[in-house]
Amino acid sequence: MGLLDRALVRVLPAVPRSVVRRVSAPYIAGPTLDDARRTVSALNAEGKRATVDVLGEEITRHEEARAIADAYRAVLAAIESDRLDANVSVKLTGIGLKLDLGLCRELLESLVREARARGTFVRIDMEDATCVDDTLALYRGLREGGLDNVGIVLQAYLKRTLADIGDLRDLRPSVRLCKGIYVEPASIAFQEDDVVRRSYLACLEALLDAGCRVAVATHDEHLIGETLRRVAGLGPDAYEFQMLLGVRPGRATELVAGGHRVRVYVPFGRRWYEYSLRRLQENPRMAGMIAKATVGRIAGRG
Repeated sequence: MGLLDRALVRVLPAVPRSVVRRVSAPYIAGPTLDDARRTVSALNAEGKRATVDVLGEEITRHEEARAIADAYRAVLAAIESDRLDANVSVKLTGIGLKLDLGLCRELLESLVREARARGTFVRIDMEDATCVDDTLALYRGLREGGLDNVGIVLQAYLKRTLADIGDLRDLRPSVRLCKGIYVEPASIAFQEDDVVRRSYLACLEALLDAGCRVAVATHDEHLIGETLRRVAGLGPDAYEFQMLLGVRPGRATELVAGGHRVRVYVPFGRRWYEYSLRRLQENPRMAGMIAKATVGRIAGRG
């Protein structure tokens, strides 16, 4: 990553929304549920599964949290009616984690129960470090309450994650393992890429040793190769690969052709801007694309 890319990342919030929309368009299904349905259907036709995310974790009112939950209920209904090979991913801040923990628990449990009734699954996304304890506690509460159609996400760059895996071991959780994208201090998160990769593989091995079903969420070719080596001989139910919509689709197709399950993360919704900024900041090399698009927009006015 170059110094210019780092500098551009810092000024992304000042970039015109129209430019951010154009650059981020391949990574978002669109603003509506129908957009998500079409995207998931196309992925299924390619032999890929999907997990659908309703954008909108930046809520400030109880009504907004309930509206996000209602949007997820509509997704669950669409998955069942369209017979889509898909499940849902839920960010708890979108249903009230930072606003009202009791409301968040109520909405989350209702979604998991509805998903179970419709024969599908809910993945609880992991957010920044301030959310981890409450997220894990809510997950454990659901599992101990008899709900097993629910999984969790763990982030390999957090120094606590191996210990969290040990704490969750009795549940044999379904875990999506990712590197982690939130900006966290060095006191709690590994900063160097090679250290994060080593932590990722250590977490992967610990999860597999515990008999967990692991969703390997990465576009890092080194980690994909190391995962393939570690899962050789395991049954298809033991693991799957997960990738973001629009990121390395060719590699995802190769993995499917190789007999591996692949699930694509499909976000949709009208609150696309904040998600787009976060993804662009996660991948500073795309900042150059933003810069070119902005210059082109300005030049077009001349």
